[in-house]
Amino acid sequence: MASPPDTSKTIKLERYNSYIRKVNSTKLLNASSKLLFRATLLIALVLVFFFTFNYPPLSDSTNHHFHTHSHFLTSAFGGGGAWERHVRHSAIPRRPNGFTVLVTGAAGFVGSHCSLALKKRGDGVIGLDNFNSYYDPSLKRARQALLTQHQIFIVEGDLNDAPLLTKLFDVVPITHILHLAAQAGVRYAMQNPQSYIKSNIAGFVNLLEVSKAANPQPAIVWASSSSVYGLNTENPFSELHRTDQPASLYAATKKAGEEIAHTYNHIYGLSLTGLRFFTAYGPWGRPDMAYFFFTKDILHGKTIDVYQTQEGKEVARDFTYIDDIVKGCVGALDTAEKSTGSGGKKKGPAQLRIYNLGNTSPVPVGKLVSILENLLSTKAKKHIIKMPRNGDVPYTHANVTMAYKDFAYKPTTDLATGLRKFVKWYVRYYGIQSRLKKENELPEDSA
Repeated sequence: MASPPDTSKTIKLERYNSYIRKVNSTKLLNASSKLLFRATLLIALVLVFFFTFNYPPLSDSTNHHFHTHSHFLTSAFGGGGAWERHVRHSAIPRRPNGFTVLVTGAAGFVGSHCSLALKKRGDGVIGLDNFNSYYDPSLKRARQALLTQHQIFIVEGDLNDAPLLTKLFDVVPITHILHLAAQAGVRYAMQNPQSYIKSNIAGFVNLLEVSKAANPQPAIVWASSSSVYGLNTENPFSELHRTDQPASLYAATKKAGEEIAHTYNHIYGLSLTGLRFFTAYGPWGRPDMAYFFFTKDILHGKTIDVYQTQEGKEVARDFTYIDDIVKGCVGALDTAEKSTGSGGKKKGPAQLRIYNLGNTSPVPVGKLVSILENLLSTKAKKHIIKMPRNGDVPYTHANVTMAYKDFAYKPTTDLATGLRKFVKWYVRYYGIQSRLKKENELPEDSA
């Protein structure tokens, strides 16, 4: 019987050929991978050169419009050299022992006026504002342009952006904070309550968190509100009166801010001064305030709503002219003591204060309308109605004894004079043919 054919050589040959095929496949795969990598790298380089030549970096002249969505530059690339130069230049004091003040809400009504006052006397000022659309942002941009003319740089950003706030502390040695950024307005809180929580509470806490960790810690002056007196019936309103009955969510957030300030003062040694503003008004004011939209509606022949209390009494406000508010803010900054903490740890007791800033002379809203009618030479179409239950209070009256005692705060502008300056600004700003009587004209307002 014949023996089976020997297949061992054939099997070995097939195994060898299979091995050779695997080796060749591996080499081909490696070569392909290298080729793909090189092609990808080449494409990336082409794209880099394309964007470099077609989209150059922002020039110095446009950096004053630095936006929050460009904060990627701040966190990833140190803010950019031009941005940091703007911040440093704006923050450098020009007087001996001058402050370096971070003003939040710098494009706002009170913030813009205070920034100008501080800069004019030689302090360094760096602004922060998010330019939200609660009211016409173009007015905020116009204020920003005015500040830019005085070499005040406003960083466009949000209070809740902790890395941005931390970056500002890294770039410049901030000695003081004037915290004026907030969601304002009593009635709007019924439409958008979350905006008040985000700004007035969460934003304030974020600012305090960054401040407590700074070394050295800044002294902080911040804006509370006369609204915290809520349903209080004692007059005039004193800092010693109870403030635990807020009549609106806005007032509640401001009262919460006062309690939060107490906590950060107690635990971390932050020097904190709260200021309760009483109906600030004047040039560059807020369009949501009665004196502002009354002026607009009277000039356009529209009917204005004039409120009365549920008992048929006139509503009255302690209207405070912006120059007097500014003097109070600056006085509080000048008398603010240094914080006592370091690196987030309290070293000793720190200053904690609260003050009223008002005019001490409540004026019925009907009287306000009469003054505007005279200044505008136009009779208002009035609609007298009961005040809705929306959180507004019928009467405010400030006792400013404590502010006078501690930093010589003394309001000097009566409502008629202040409204005359406001109307003069209003007709000029909005390009309205002025119908002011010659005897009512005043020299250009310097505020």
